[in-house]
Amino acid sequence: MKAAVFHGRGDIRLEDVPRPEPGAGELLVRVTGVGICGTDAAEYAAGPQMFPIHRTDPVTGHRGPMVPGHEFAGVVAGTGRGVQGFTEDDPIACGAGISCGTCGACATGRSNLCEHYWTVGLQRNGALAEFAAVPAAACINVAERALASDVAAMAQPMAIAVHATARGRLGAGEDAVVVGTGGIGAFVVYAAARCGAAVTGVDLDPERLRVAKALGAGATVPAQPGIPLTDLLAGASPSVVFECTGVGAMLHEAIDLVRPGGRVVVVGLQEAPVAVDLRSLALREKELVGTLAHAFGADFGRAVESLEAGGDLWRLLAPSVLPLEDLVDGGLGPMVAGGPTPIKTLFDPGIDSPRPTVTG
Repeated sequence: MKAAVFHGRGDIRLEDVPRPEPGAGELLVRVTGVGICGTDAAEYAAGPQMFPIHRTDPVTGHRGPMVPGHEFAGVVAGTGRGVQGFTEDDPIACGAGISCGTCGACATGRSNLCEHYWTVGLQRNGALAEFAAVPAAACINVAERALASDVAAMAQPMAIAVHATARGRLGAGEDAVVVGTGGIGAFVVYAAARCGAAVTGVDLDPERLRVAKALGAGATVPAQPGIPLTDLLAGASPSVVFECTGVGAMLHEAIDLVRPGGRVVVVGLQEAPVAVDLRSLALREKELVGTLAHAFGADFGRAVESLEAGGDLWRLLAPSVLPLEDLVDGGLGPMVAGGPTPIKTLFDPGIDSPRPTVTG
C-alpha cells in the first residue's frame, strides 16, 4: 500500500509498504481523510522528538521509520479478534489516543492522563497511508451520523477543543476570548460558542478572523504587535481566556486580561518555560488551567455531534483535500515556512489529484 514514511528530520518519503494486519481489539481502516497539525510539522522540521525513530517506544514497542497521521477517519476494511460494534464498510472517526483503562487516571475518566498513554501516528504507525490498524476502543462508528468522511477526519482536533472548554468550565452567558483562531483555535471558537458563551476571537490574520466569525465568534479583533490585549480589548472583562498561540508573551497578556476569579486555559504549547506572576494570580484568584489532548469517553462523542451540527462550515477550515503526493509541498512545507495555509489541511490517500472538501 502507499504510505508517507518519516525517516528523520526533513525526510518523509512516499513508499510502498505492507498493509497492516489488525491485532486483537483492532480495526483495519481504509483511510479516507487525514489532517496534519503543528505537531506533525514540528516533527518534520526539527524531529524526531516524539516519533520513536531512534529509540524504542516503551509502550508500543515501535522503533524506526514510521507513518505519521493522528487526525483521521475512514472505513472499516477488517476487524481483529474480539472487536464488537463494527462491521466491514462502517465509516469511523478515530480519536487516536490510546489509554490502558485500568490506571488511576483512567479510573477517574481522565484517560488522556493515562500512565501508559500513546497515540496512533505519534508512537506507532498512523494514517498517512491507504490503510491503518487502530484500536477499536479509540474509534466511533458514524454510520448513523450525517457526517461526511472529510468532516469526520476533523473529530480529533474538535475533541481537543471540546476538552479545552470543559477544562475552562465555560458556561452559557460567560464572556470568552480565544487568542489565536487558526489551527486548534478555530475549533475552540466553535466549541465555546456551542457552550452558549459570548466569544471574541483575536488573531493577526484577517481571513482566520472571518472564519472565526462564521464559527460563532460574536466579535473579532485584529491583533496588533506591540499593543497588549488589555488595550486592544479595552473594557473587556472575560471570565475565560483560551491562549491558543503558544507564544509566551500572549500568555502573560491573557493573564492580565482575564477578570479576577477567571480562568486562563493554556491550549497552545509553550516551547520554553514562562515566568508567571503568582502573587498577582493569588491576589486576584485567577486560575491558570492546563489542557492536554482529549478524554475519549467524555469528549469524542460530543466532538462528533459538534461537527455534525456545523454542516458546510467545515469547508471554510479545509476548502480542499490533497493526495499524499502533496504532503510536503502542499502541507508540511508551507506550515514550517509560515506561509499562507488553510486552517486545516486534509489528505486522502485514495486520490491522485486535489478535490473539493465534501461536507454533506
